[in-house]
Amino acid sequence: MLSVPADRTGCRPTRRCRLRVKDLPLSDRPRERLLASGAATLADRELLALLIGPGNRKGDAEELATRLLAHCGDLSELSRSEAHRLLAVPGVGPATAARLTAAFHLVRRAQAGPARTRVTSSGDLAALAAPLLHGHPRERLVLVVCDTRGTVLRRTLMSEGGTDHTLAPVREIISTVLVSGGAAFGLAHNHPSGSLDPSDSDLEATAHLSEAAETVNLRLLDHLIVTDTAWRRIPLPN
Repeated sequence: MLSVPADRTGCRPTRRCRLRVKDLPLSDRPRERLLASGAATLADRELLALLIGPGNRKGDAEELATRLLAHCGDLSELSRSEAHRLLAVPGVGPATAARLTAAFHLVRRAQAGPARTRVTSSGDLAALAAPLLHGHPRERLVLVVCDTRGTVLRRTLMSEGGTDHTLAPVREIISTVLVSGGAAFGLAHNHPSGSLDPSDSDLEATAHLSEAAETVNLRLLDHLIVTDTAWRRIPLPN
């Protein structure tokens, strides 16, 4: 008569037997492996489990991590998710949702690097705006105010809307540039969908802003669409 051998934990792989992190030998547990060999040796779910911490009656940390990845689709989408979306996963409470959201946001801040102090090209504008746009699930509009030499005087978030639109408040933008002592300005907004194609409303808003800038002797340098991986200029009217 054949029998299924037990594993190192003494647990036979039946339907009712569930291997938990605390059942593993110390050398096989995620925290100990990270300390011994580095974070690169851990799977996504194991890294998430370390952030989640102790599990609860609805599952251990790795089970919750697996549910989170399945709920969001993949790690990239999870990193872009807001806390309220994570709360929909059974076993994930406010503390865990807030901790994960904060961790991913810190990564985006760290990757942003130091801000450039001058805008001399569209690439400079994209680099300045990207930290305020990357990884956000809603459309945002960023304003960068410059003097006549391109020195950055101010960088600010002007509006935040839905997943496929946001406002371009012409009067408020022009007023902000003037109050900041600027002579020129650049704009950038994100498309959470990843598309770099300008919409009809993008083109219309750019034309309105260019016209408004000229009436008060300001210069619209560029209006960019910035995604997590690329950027594109929106054509300015002749």
